[in-house]
Amino acid sequence: MQYYAVAGAERPALVARDGRDAFDLTSANPNVETFSDLARAANVTNQSIDDVARGLLDEAESFSADDLSERARRPAAPDEVWAAGVTYHISEQAREAESGMPDVYLDVYEGERPEIFFKATESRTVGPNDAVGIREDSTWDVPEPELGVVLYRGDIVGYTIGNDVSSRSIEGANPLYLPQAKVYDRCCSIGPCIASPDDVGDPQNLEMTMTIERDGEIQYEDSTSTSEMVKSCEELVSYLSRHNTVPETAVLLTGTALVPSEEFTLAEGDVVRIEMDGIGVLENTVTVV
Repeated sequence: MQYYAVAGAERPALVARDGRDAFDLTSANPNVETFSDLARAANVTNQSIDDVARGLLDEAESFSADDLSERARRPAAPDEVWAAGVTYHISEQAREAESGMPDVYLDVYEGERPEIFFKATESRTVGPNDAVGIREDSTWDVPEPELGVVLYRGDIVGYTIGNDVSSRSIEGANPLYLPQAKVYDRCCSIGPCIASPDDVGDPQNLEMTMTIERDGEIQYEDSTSTSEMVKSCEELVSYLSRHNTVPETAVLLTGTALVPSEEFTLAEGDVVRIEMDGIGVLENTVTVV
């Protein structure tokens, strides 16, 4: 199933989509208002999130699947968002191109230990139908479309799409500036939903497409597959959780292979659209922060 956080006039709701049908799980049990509530119930009862959701369907009100894309909001409120870098060859090439110290990126790409860095807090993370940010003090900014692994108490409970918006000019000036290039207001977007592991199937075999539109014209469009990742989702999660207490709900972004050319930089009003098999479409406008 796929799980959406939906804004409503009276209350927020957690909506489960099963094929063409959608159901308001919160109407069946008001204690299941967020994805974390559902994951917590699955953890306590030793069930999958889909099994817990199916137990609510008989009492849940139907929801129009046609309304999901317009009403969807950030599908979870992660305590922390982390990210992995240089997990695709094209990413390693792009990071080398921007940096005066290119060898450090090649070493990570070929090394056993992945690059894992802190990306965002809940307050810095937005969802679909909201704007991602680019820094006012940056001159070269790009979106980074990524498969997001959703964790509950360190276990993989689903997958989402992530946009790891980054300042290449700041990071390129010196790798030690990475936190400033990555962590700032509206620096991250996730959504449009969280798809369960059963719904996604093999996360290392998903097609991903990114389109960037400006004033109604396509500025960038390209596709890739998560099969090109040099490390698996499980490997990346294992390094994140080594000697590190992962909070109750967290998201780990797994790196990007879709990198616009060096001549391109995001601008106010751009529209970034990321589509991934089994999960859907994450679309955001761009604003300067």
